[in-house]
Amino acid sequence: MSLTPQFLDELRARTLLSGLIAKTVKLQKAGREFRACCPFHQEKTPSFYVNDDKGFYHCFGCSAHGDAIRWMTEQRGLPFIDAVKELAQAAGMEMPEQDRHAAEKAERAKGLHEAMADAAQWFVDKLNGIEGAEARNVLKRRGITDDVARSFGLGFAPDSRGKLKDALKAYGDAMLVESGMLIQVEEKEPYDRFRGRLMIPIRDVRGRVIAFGGRIIGDGEPKYLNSPETPLFDKGRTLYNLDRAQAAARKTGRVLAVEGYMDVIALAQAGFDEAVAPLGTALTEHQLERLWRMAEVPLLCFDGDSAGQKAALRAAHRALPMLQPGRSLAFVTLPDGLDPDDLVRSKGAAAFEALLKAPQPLVDRLWQSEIAAEPLDTPEQRAGLKRRLSALAETIADGNVKHEYLAEFRTRTDAHFGRGPGAFEARQRGPGAPARGKRDRRGNWQPPETMPGTTMRGVAVAGGLDPILAKAVLAGLIRHPAEIARHMEVLGSLRSASGALGKLFEAVIDVALEDRQLDSGKVLTILARSGFDSVASDLLRADTLPFSFTRRQADEARAREDLNEAIAVMVAQPAVDAALAEATAALSRDGSEEAFTRQVALSRKRQELEARLANLMLADEEDFDD
Repeated sequence: MSLTPQFLDELRARTLLSGLIAKTVKLQKAGREFRACCPFHQEKTPSFYVNDDKGFYHCFGCSAHGDAIRWMTEQRGLPFIDAVKELAQAAGMEMPEQDRHAAEKAERAKGLHEAMADAAQWFVDKLNGIEGAEARNVLKRRGITDDVARSFGLGFAPDSRGKLKDALKAYGDAMLVESGMLIQVEEKEPYDRFRGRLMIPIRDVRGRVIAFGGRIIGDGEPKYLNSPETPLFDKGRTLYNLDRAQAAARKTGRVLAVEGYMDVIALAQAGFDEAVAPLGTALTEHQLERLWRMAEVPLLCFDGDSAGQKAALRAAHRALPMLQPGRSLAFVTLPDGLDPDDLVRSKGAAAFEALLKAPQPLVDRLWQSEIAAEPLDTPEQRAGLKRRLSALAETIADGNVKHEYLAEFRTRTDAHFGRGPGAFEARQRGPGAPARGKRDRRGNWQPPETMPGTTMRGVAVAGGLDPILAKAVLAGLIRHPAEIARHMEVLGSLRSASGALGKLFEAVIDVALEDRQLDSGKVLTILARSGFDSVASDLLRADTLPFSFTRRQADEARAREDLNEAIAVMVAQPAVDAALAEATAALSRDGSEEAFTRQVALSRKRQELEARLANLMLADEEDFDD
């Protein structure tokens, strides 16, 4: 099936957005728009607006933004193609025809869904019958109430090789084998996969049963047995309890990732409905993406033992390449030997909530791990620490985040070994403590000042530079030439920019290489020798540009901070624009959920860059009105 841009545009045009949203959110008329308290975060004053003319919703509180399709995927939790199907049906539109192979696959999946639903109900019936007495006792000993067991659809598989097979014989052995409910070994008769186990249904994002986890009743191995991979179930892309946790996460503004099924169930009983769990494997990239769609900083609450902490560190390393501004992980460390289930049963919900209030940021977890990895007594060992930290930062794909991690690791290393500016203050705070940031005159939080020489490495400019921003940055570098050396490598990546801008950036770098002890006068003199005298003079007359670093009379510290931010935005914009164009083209080609999600994420990232730049410019117009 091919969903063309024309089809999707027609679908949006035929969908009354306010009518769609009003099904679950109470809207109030506000001129030509509608407003409400935002369904994506908790608020008392309405900041969520719906505009039917433009076909989008927007929250000025949390920046949630999208169209009808986005509403269905974000608020309802539907996969992209299911969202389109539901909207098309409501709008009276025919979906593009499927090819024969896709139609057969959809029909087979329908049958599998029905078989799994019937299996789940059969397990529930057995739990509540005579055969389920021992399983009910297990739940009782673990403190799981009947209501919670019912809400999670818990069941029981009798210790028999053929009872489920007989109960679902109408589906045929072939379909039950394909669903993972039966095991087929060579030429032998298929038999029940789950026997003598407490059954835990695994649901997709729409709440449909797609697999099971089975916990042994009594002694035996393996303790937990999961369904195999099937046409419905891909364990690397699925999170247990995702269907229930999405709605809860929107209310609480957080999502918790724990290790096991029983942790999720115990937390739900204690009032923490926003918990999910991977399915017997380490967190995958797809599962991390799912978590980030629910919260910018998911909380990982793995077991307090050595294995749990190693799993948390593996997740930290896996997340690094995928970090983006505002998107990270945080870690809740449980007492040694306890898992979330143990903690809430022995200490209560309040004790667990207290841990959630003080999570450990990702950067702290990485720093702590590398500091403890080996002794740091010799110069070689200390150099090894620096190399390991740099290698971690270099795996981050986003240039801005990579730059911040390199700077943070450099600052912490110098403070830990008593070197560099602020070392005394760092020692006063204690070894390994992160450097403190501060708020600038506009009230915006600024991270600790990076060390001289810290640069952004490996940045590739994938498109053209914004000429106005580039002009402002060049003017700022001439006014504050010490910043040229600080950003040498990232500026070097701009040599490939076409036209006069690229040549001028190259000349500025050559100036810094020729003389590191520069002031503005020396810069102008050297540029004049290279034939850039008139251009450089024009740049220094850029006081009309609304940036602190282009002005003659500006606070030096603020000007340097703003210049650093402007350089980061300038370098990031071309790469984001190129990736956004590619994602938009991909969405037009195949209309897949992944393409849609990537296109929306990149659009949001582009808006974030614009907002960062606008923040510099608007504040400047207030503070530097000539």
